[in-house]
Amino acid sequence: MTSRPGPGMPATGPGETTLGEHVLGQLRRLGTTVGLSKADTELYGQVLIDSLTGAADRPLSLPPASPTFLSDDHTPVEFSLAAAPDAAPALRVLVEPGWAHSDMVDSGRAGLAAIRAMGARWGFSTDRLDALADLFFPAAAQGPLALWYALDLRAGGVPGVKVYLNPSASGPDNAARTVREALLRLGYDRAFEHLPPAAGYPFLALDLGAWASPRVKVYVRHPRMSADDACALSRTSGATAADIRYFFHAAAGSLAPSGRGENETLRLVRRPALTCHSFTAGDSNPSGFTLHIPVRDYVRDDEEALARATALLTRAGTDPSVLNRSLGALTQRTLADGVGLIAYLALVYERNRPPRLTSYLSAEAYRVRPPQEQYQRHPWMPAQRTQSVMNLGHRAVGHVSPHSTQKEVTWSPTASRS
Repeated sequence: MTSRPGPGMPATGPGETTLGEHVLGQLRRLGTTVGLSKADTELYGQVLIDSLTGAADRPLSLPPASPTFLSDDHTPVEFSLAAAPDAAPALRVLVEPGWAHSDMVDSGRAGLAAIRAMGARWGFSTDRLDALADLFFPAAAQGPLALWYALDLRAGGVPGVKVYLNPSASGPDNAARTVREALLRLGYDRAFEHLPPAAGYPFLALDLGAWASPRVKVYVRHPRMSADDACALSRTSGATAADIRYFFHAAAGSLAPSGRGENETLRLVRRPALTCHSFTAGDSNPSGFTLHIPVRDYVRDDEEALARATALLTRAGTDPSVLNRSLGALTQRTLADGVGLIAYLALVYERNRPPRLTSYLSAEAYRVRPPQEQYQRHPWMPAQRTQSVMNLGHRAVGHVSPHSTQKEVTWSPTASRS
């Protein structure tokens, strides 16, 4: 059993900001940015606060209640923005509901309670999750997480719900066995053999509730990935090597320090890349592929991260100004004064859908990671117009930075999702 600090919930003093106030304010501003109605935003905000139980009332003057690896500064909430051509941007929120509990068993119980409350609210079954309970919630559960959930925040007040589980709950040596058994129980008899070689399985995720085609998704860790490696990992016909290669170099940076010699392949030697492989409707062949690049480890600061994301979004024919405004909804600090506000960039393929680009955005409730001075500023790959599937011929709107007010810059060195 992995022990974690207790919550310690003193009453807040006059004028003290709580965790709940911080993330709820961000959610409200993000909802306005993407066009969610006030009623929908308030409903989703209440669900978020309720799922954090008493931890929402914890003042930010105290240190984080536990060392969650959901974020670098241990905030148990992360936002993301998914963009696709000819579609409104999709806002999502990722939460660790058991963040303040003292061990993984209690954290898992809190997470299951939060999901079952959502099932009662929105009328969906938790049967698929319950069928896996012994695998992911053992009596002596190990870390680094028990359960996270994500809400796909849709108009109308009924979200898509995703649950993220820890394949290493019974120990890292059992992670592959746990993933294989979970896929078998869910009806994907041969899915495991279609997964690429893995250095680890950080998550298994389930779609619950209002999804046209519910998926199970397996996340795979890839240390020292190169662009060639990334191209070889896709098992989905819609993922083109040209687009994967462009995305890899645009997100990670063609000149990123890698410890390589002059004639060696560029590899990511800091935080590793992740891939996600999704399976739908009992089909053991993958229906989707996602490449996640931890952009914050390969840029000097968030100004550079935004420039890379803007180039990718423009090339894909989507509006980069929505991401820029979303950063302004999260913080008033100057982007050049920190790194990690944009944590990951992801290229997403799903069968019979155009590719999407997702930006994962940190709440930064506790700390801001300082710029990485070892990365020198350099020009970005241009947002080229090509004939690839990512370029659908749409012209994106320009952006103006809203970031002006500096926040104190400190950082805990614990790395998230490593």
